[in-house]
Amino acid sequence: MASEKSQDLMVTCTAPVNIAVIKYWGKRDEALILPINSSLSVTLHQDQLKTTTTAAVSKDFTEDRIWLNGREEDVGQPRLQACLREIRRLARKRRSTGDGDALPLSLGYKVHVASVNNFPTAAGLASSAAGYACLAYTLARVYGVEGDLSEVARRGSGSACRSLYGGFVEWQMGEQADGKDSIARQVAPEWHWPQLRVLILVVSAEKKQTGSTVGMQTSVETSTLLKFRAESIVPERMKEMTRCIRERDFQGFAQLTMKDSNQFHATCLDTFPPISYLNDTSRRIIQLVHRFNTHHGQTKVAYTFDAGPNAVIFTLEDTVADFVAAVRHCFPPAANGDKFLKGLQVAPVLLSDELKAALAVEPSPGGIQYIIATQVGPGPQVLDDCHDHLLGPDGLPQRDI
Repeated sequence: MASEKSQDLMVTCTAPVNIAVIKYWGKRDEALILPINSSLSVTLHQDQLKTTTTAAVSKDFTEDRIWLNGREEDVGQPRLQACLREIRRLARKRRSTGDGDALPLSLGYKVHVASVNNFPTAAGLASSAAGYACLAYTLARVYGVEGDLSEVARRGSGSACRSLYGGFVEWQMGEQADGKDSIARQVAPEWHWPQLRVLILVVSAEKKQTGSTVGMQTSVETSTLLKFRAESIVPERMKEMTRCIRERDFQGFAQLTMKDSNQFHATCLDTFPPISYLNDTSRRIIQLVHRFNTHHGQTKVAYTFDAGPNAVIFTLEDTVADFVAAVRHCFPPAANGDKFLKGLQVAPVLLSDELKAALAVEPSPGGIQYIIATQVGPGPQVLDDCHDHLLGPDGLPQRDI
């Protein structure tokens, strides 16, 4: 794991994307990134979606530097600085209390960080959550910080604290002004519900028009529906969703997931001026899911949308092939028929004439760019092979990232 010489250190880790099924939208404290309501998410498998981050410290570095997907970014960005400050504060605290061994490096050393996503950044695929969780986890390894990293990750992106764990994770909003009790905890591990599958329907890999930070700030200031949701609806939904997950009640889980997604987008429309993250293809996917379920006489598929047009679909293993066939029927792939489905293998099946008739849609060719098939996965991992490092021995990005 460590490439050490003269107290230099390099660590590489990966972290997952998480998808909220009870949504976080709105902060009660912008600086500390404290939410107005608790939220609950599903951690996706890193075989399909992950951020990889290498952090290196050396006495030879003259300044902190960061590279994202091969491009150097401004290390002075406030949220990045908040993460660095917080991790260094915790490392100093650990050293001053004499907790554990003496740190293997000077806290005065500068850090170089390189990070890559294996999925589109800022396209509504929760890239900032995976990115900041990975940053917090990697820096903690470099600086010898142990214990809960919710506060560090949260300073970068609120939902990042949920990517610190695998399986099913709740972010407790907490009540303290200093945010010490606003932490993530695992509701159930990644192996708890082996039949659950996740399909990401990538409608658009473009950057969204209204970023989440600005969007939720405007919602908090102007939406009375958001306030009602946070105070009167979410607390009960958190209990109900936890029950559905623990009991592996797919019907309950699926219906609540869809209702909460719809309510989140309703608060966006209730914001003034209104915000709309869904597009026509998103709305067609919603229609497809409801018609598919109605045809089967039960809820076999659920959608959820974050702050972007891409749909995340939850279903069980025995329904995946049928639903993928329905998606192909409604959204015939453009030129990339063989690359339309990525991730886990899904056997092709023929759609019955009855289901085609029930879907009753005018096909929308190319509406969905591609599908990523995945499942529930584990939390952050340390990569022990030095060949996985994104930075070379000189602390600069390797050429092939």
